[in-house]
Amino acid sequence: MTAPDIRRLAAGTLMPGFVGVSAPAWILEAFDDGLAAVCLFGTNLVSWEQLRELCGELRARAPHALLSVDEEGGDVTRLHYLKGSNQPGNAVLGRIADLAVTAASAAAIGAELASFGINLNLAPDADVNSAAENPVIGVRSFGASPTVVAAHTAAWIDGLQSAGVAACAKHFPGHGDTTSDSHLALPRVSVSAGVLEHRELVPFRAAAAVGAASIMTSHIVVDALDPVNPATFSRIVLQDVLRVQLGFTGAIVTDALDMVGASGEIGIPAAAVRALAAGADLLCIGSETSAELYEQVLDGVVAAVADGSLPVERLQDAAARTAHLATSYPATTGTNTGVAGSVPSADTIRGTFEISAKAHAWLADEAQAAVVQVQTQTNYAVGTVPWGPAATGATVAVESLSPGQKVAVTGRGLDPHHEAWEVANRLRAAGHHTIVIECGWPRGGADIVTYGASLAVSEALVGLLK
Repeated sequence: MTAPDIRRLAAGTLMPGFVGVSAPAWILEAFDDGLAAVCLFGTNLVSWEQLRELCGELRARAPHALLSVDEEGGDVTRLHYLKGSNQPGNAVLGRIADLAVTAASAAAIGAELASFGINLNLAPDADVNSAAENPVIGVRSFGASPTVVAAHTAAWIDGLQSAGVAACAKHFPGHGDTTSDSHLALPRVSVSAGVLEHRELVPFRAAAAVGAASIMTSHIVVDALDPVNPATFSRIVLQDVLRVQLGFTGAIVTDALDMVGASGEIGIPAAAVRALAAGADLLCIGSETSAELYEQVLDGVVAAVADGSLPVERLQDAAARTAHLATSYPATTGTNTGVAGSVPSADTIRGTFEISAKAHAWLADEAQAAVVQVQTQTNYAVGTVPWGPAATGATVAVESLSPGQKVAVTGRGLDPHHEAWEVANRLRAAGHHTIVIECGWPRGGADIVTYGASLAVSEALVGLLK
């Protein structure tokens, strides 16, 4: 096999992102040379009209390629990056506890994606959020119960794939018990093999059983499986556990290789080679991939095949699995997909909120209500999507409060040091009847917990407060 043949095979395993709101020339040329996929991010979006034009441009050049996004619904959204998602998100769906509602939510997401010609969705999040202080999963999870997460993961996959869009359950073998973010560090999960078997692996076993088209790796070290290599680079995790133990036959997709947990010490080209060698099939390179970086990754893979560190058979297998994923989920466009999906009602969403006795007393108070939102730094997965009551235009500045108004202070990730607590104390001292609302995963002390901050959840919350 010649070097150009190997280079084309390598291109058939790559999924770069790019900077800008139109297709760069190098991406279009890469499609001609075998590029498998492109991942779109919120930064590639300025309007739905522009996004439709961009997807059309990519599709015209590569009718059979994979176009992907992270459209989880809820806090992590790409189609709704400018306003916030019209779906409540996994934590709320888990609390609604109706698998038909979860499947319908995913089907609605799938129908939207399919209308743009997007045929791979890097969702659902199948992590069991066992660590309340988890900085990157939280409300992206269906819950803290493995059986609940497994059931909703399977329903979500069924709903999405009924729309003709491939699902990608993530982040294998489970990112829910971490207290650091793999975008910024290399997290480690140090629990027993028994705990992994009965907690982390349960949803992924369900995903494999229901026919998930793909599963995404995580850049975490799981001591009980492989104490040396991050999961993305571990043959034990990807081959022995995912392929053999769980029986997964679909495509293995990496989380973005530009994350510190993957490439912080070795660089993206080396990370790509290690991921392929471990058993990954489709490599997400990152949101700001340049033409130069893309070529460096190709060079690295070709060199690894030449020196024997990456068997050509493994590269061929990866390219074949990726190609099979694309042919199994051909792109469709148009607004009529024939898929029935829906958004849970505001009343249904409100029914999942935790509301304390103190909050019920606040709601019964007939004083005029005001909502103050305290900004919170978010993680890279969420980005800068509008969130909470502020996304609905329902908040006011502290300085504009009138005497006697009752106030709801909203925030998310309310650890003991969060500014929201200080704001609430100042308002109480000034005579305002004040409650605190957690728009994320509960960490204790909040008067209302919404388990999400998407536009859909926030509109339901504002309807309750006003």
